[in-house]
Amino acid sequence: GGGSTRWQAGTENDGAPHVVPWQRLGIMEQRLVSVGIDVGTSTTQVIFSRLSMADNGGFFSVPRVDIVSREIIYRGEIHETPLLSPELIDAEALAALAGAEFDRAGFHRGTAGNSGGPYGAPGNPGGGEDRDKVDTGAVIITGESARKENARAVLEALSGLAGDFVVSTAGPDLEAVIAGQGSGAAEWSRRNMSRAVNLDIGGGTTNIAVFVNGEAESAGSFDVGGRLVRVREGRIAAVSPGAAAAAGWKGIPLETGCPADEVLLARLCGAMAEILEMALNLRPPEPVLEQVRTPGSGRLLINRKPDGVFLSGGVADAVYETSAEPFAYGDIGVLLGRALRQSGLCTGLRLLRGGETIRATVVGAGSYTVSLSGSTIYYRGAVFPRKNLPVLRLQAGEEGACYRGEEALLAERIRWFLSQHDAECLAIALAGVRNPGYGELNAAAGVFARAAAALAPTAPLVILTERDMAKALGQLVAARLTGDRALAVLDSIRAGDHTYIDLGMPLMDGIVVPVVIKTLIFG
Repeated sequence: GGGSTRWQAGTENDGAPHVVPWQRLGIMEQRLVSVGIDVGTSTTQVIFSRLSMADNGGFFSVPRVDIVSREIIYRGEIHETPLLSPELIDAEALAALAGAEFDRAGFHRGTAGNSGGPYGAPGNPGGGEDRDKVDTGAVIITGESARKENARAVLEALSGLAGDFVVSTAGPDLEAVIAGQGSGAAEWSRRNMSRAVNLDIGGGTTNIAVFVNGEAESAGSFDVGGRLVRVREGRIAAVSPGAAAAAGWKGIPLETGCPADEVLLARLCGAMAEILEMALNLRPPEPVLEQVRTPGSGRLLINRKPDGVFLSGGVADAVYETSAEPFAYGDIGVLLGRALRQSGLCTGLRLLRGGETIRATVVGAGSYTVSLSGSTIYYRGAVFPRKNLPVLRLQAGEEGACYRGEEALLAERIRWFLSQHDAECLAIALAGVRNPGYGELNAAAGVFARAAAALAPTAPLVILTERDMAKALGQLVAARLTGDRALAVLDSIRAGDHTYIDLGMPLMDGIVVPVVIKTLIFG
């Protein structure tokens, strides 16, 4: 397998020979600066984090480079998301807002680090000069904002702030996982070897993620939030479809222009709390649950009672802390917080308070979206950096055919996939084999090498595997590829269908690659 060889052989991105001995004198800690930008229904936030990497492998063992610490080095203000109308985000104003936060934090706009940058350079392992560059990060458009008509324009306006490797993602399930990482729910479940649920309750949606022993097991999203009803000058100014569905379910009269009656709106918030109880199997589900399921959301699976429940998002502050003014923020967020505090979510489950509430998503975006490949990787040619690469996930039968040397099925899938995505290149993701034999790897290498002919002539062949077999597979594929096609085979990466992947410049003397797996979903 890929982990049994003593030397790491590959090439640098310019094609020059690149060999890294595993019997090394030691690699110092290296650092990345990551930015997180969260554009929510109600608020927009920016943070900067420092991610520290170190080789945790033994002195004579296979390198195992991990992110060993995450430190928030700048917390931006909580801004109201600028809108041109209830349906349109002001992309220009949003870019100016985020740019101003870059300036206040002391970081360059439109500058990304790489293997020669301040925190990833082989010759500058501990960081050094030019500490005002950003290496990576995530732009997350969440909640109802992700369904605004110009969401794509917003992504384009913001992604240019931090160079080639800031990612742009929007998807309720991914947001749920990121918020649960930022709130501390994921880490709590890992440390306690238990099951935790995080509810990220924002202005437009409640994103729920289930974590088991630190890993995300299930996620789902529902149109329940504090800004679904807006209040201005004592009257209802706007009603979102999710609020209308909940009101109709309970027979609550709710119309724009009517007086903002606190008792009536408190009943509405009680209905929303009941909907979330249904989502967590605390009460039998009713049809309204499907009516408010967020478009693009998966099926949330709650198999048993969680050991702990975390709340994040702006409404979470109204749960943990009381406020006398019911419409303090021009919406029903305070009333929804009160209803949740009295619901079975807080009285029937073990409620825990994490380190982040309203900033959970942006902290998760800036600190947890970036992971690292394994260290038994193989690459050659101009592969990195690579952004928004669509992922073709092989099913078990398709992967098995590759190990038998049967190439027709994979070639057909690649042609279909490229036509569906209107793309010229892709990343092939597979589970891999725990202890692959030479015959299996050799057969699969031939299949992958021949299937690469379906890609554009200048497109790299990128293969992602969960198991530790990337280096051995990469060497075999490279020997069979015709021409000078670039190649990257990376391990320890699990990427599913309907995802995209960003690959940064190699780090730690080229033995690992920073990776972001993301969804790009627009309702």
